[in-house]
Amino acid sequence: MNISDLFWTASPEELKKGYVEEGEHYICLLCGKKIEKGIIYPGDGILYEAVRYMSVHIDQAHKSVFECLVQLDKRLTGLTDHQKSMLQLFYQGKSDGEVQREMGIGSASTIRNHRFVLKEKERQAKIFLVLMELLKDKNKRSPGFVPPHKTARMIDDRYNITQEESGKILKKYFPEGTDGHLTTLDMKEKNKLIVLREIVKRFETKKYYSEKEVNAILKSAYEDFATLRRYLIEYGFLDRKADGSQYWLKEDSNGMGEEDMDRKKELKQQYKEMKTEGGVYQIRNTRNNKVFVAATPNFKTLNGRRGMLVGGVHKNRALQEEWNQLGGEVFVFEVLEVLEEKEEGFFDRADELKKLEKKWLDKLQPYGERGYHKPKK
Repeated sequence: MNISDLFWTASPEELKKGYVEEGEHYICLLCGKKIEKGIIYPGDGILYEAVRYMSVHIDQAHKSVFECLVQLDKRLTGLTDHQKSMLQLFYQGKSDGEVQREMGIGSASTIRNHRFVLKEKERQAKIFLVLMELLKDKNKRSPGFVPPHKTARMIDDRYNITQEESGKILKKYFPEGTDGHLTTLDMKEKNKLIVLREIVKRFETKKYYSEKEVNAILKSAYEDFATLRRYLIEYGFLDRKADGSQYWLKEDSNGMGEEDMDRKKELKQQYKEMKTEGGVYQIRNTRNNKVFVAATPNFKTLNGRRGMLVGGVHKNRALQEEWNQLGGEVFVFEVLEVLEEKEEGFFDRADELKKLEKKWLDKLQPYGERGYHKPKK
């Protein structure tokens, strides 16, 4: 399943978070970046558990899920440019008066009327979603439409095509099979879109191609490879550097550099080379902010702590029970303080860690409704 499929089949809750969980990875719905589970990721001097690091990635790379979604084509959002601007100001926490002054329209009461209109659209959208879900449940034979790819330049009637129609089109223009030769490019725009979507499957994900390599691949599909290459770029399937020296699948790499392709390898290497540091960390429930506080001689062991929770064998039963009930995505691992080790003189590392842990237990008081610890008698 490619990224565009993930984006268009994601639930409202998943779209709200900006990522989905698939196998051993969390996948960003906004750019396709994958974060592997079970790895502690360093960032700005802090160590993040995978799901938390995905949230950090979304904040740093996309500002927010809201900012990305509100910038989508109005054919997808159903919003005018005027409404988008207003929503952005509302999202920033602006009052009606501030919105009115920034946009230079009407009065504060005018803005309140706009808020009401948007609220009505929300109600209508909820009803419509339920109606469509009920329709799908009732009529399993209703046609499934081919979803637009996320990087499409413009969404229009070309996407008004069902899965059944798509199969017939491919059979017509690829009589020897979809890995064979294309008969012609002289076809309707709707058909062309389906054909291009199929041809682009001949390219590998997360790989960069020279123009010569692209031409060779496209020539195996159609003699006029130059026109075919231009269409793939115009329709948003392929992207390239300005000088034409590199091409890539737009949905998979989103135009990021080769460095990004090696990011996973780089993080693993960073993890291996990281100086062994100990200190105090907390496991925080993001729903109710209850915390479990503990000291460790090596922050690399946090992967093991998470593994214990996943396996249901963590020593703190209260924490384990809520983990089982709410799911691991609700919890984040956070470093509270790194132990400063003395380079000269006697230094009892274990004793200093105990003192540091007590300091944070006294500070946070993670007992009762505030945490998972039992008060010491």
